[in-house]
Amino acid sequence: MIRPDAGSDYLGLPLGGFLDLVASREPAPGGGASAAVAVALAAALTAMAARFSTEHLADADGLAGRAEGLRGEVVLLARADAVAYGRVLDANRAPRDVGEEERRQRIREALTEAADVPLSIAGIGAEVVGISARLAEEGNPNLRGDAVTAAVLAGAGVRAAATLVEINVSAGGADDGRLSRVAELRATAAAAQEAAEGAGVPA
Repeated sequence: MIRPDAGSDYLGLPLGGFLDLVASREPAPGGGASAAVAVALAAALTAMAARFSTEHLADADGLAGRAEGLRGEVVLLARADAVAYGRVLDANRAPRDVGEEERRQRIREALTEAADVPLSIAGIGAEVVGISARLAEEGNPNLRGDAVTAAVLAGAGVRAAATLVEINVSAGGADDGRLSRVAELRATAAAAQEAAEGAGVPA
């Protein structure tokens, strides 16, 4: 099986290799990386739909550029999530001689830090849903199906990432506003996805 090196962002892997990694009996890549890849794929579809919409939207090139930028950001978070989860595992494996209370504190801190990556994934995903929804409504009608697909994929990535934030923050026991922030992102993405899906239904 293909194994990425410690600095890998998974971009160098063939699709089948990445899927094999996800399916393997290894803790990472897992849910966070999968959410990031879903959003990255949605951003790629969004960029394509935008490039085919230059005759329909004056800012189509700008939308394509923004979608590409978001894709570049979120694909790196796939690896970052695996690294963050690795820190959680390391905290759980800390020697017992460090003291039980200190060990639990390390685990809580690692879980709290691990929530930051999926929160970033959710934020990027929500923006991708918004762009793809606009393309579904106003872009090239021949690419409407692709734009709607992008919105649905990104929306799924947002929901998955938001769930991971909720799990990690709750387990870490330190809610500092991230739960309310991720709830806002979930709602924003859901509204935009609904608009995109509505645009994809023939009148």
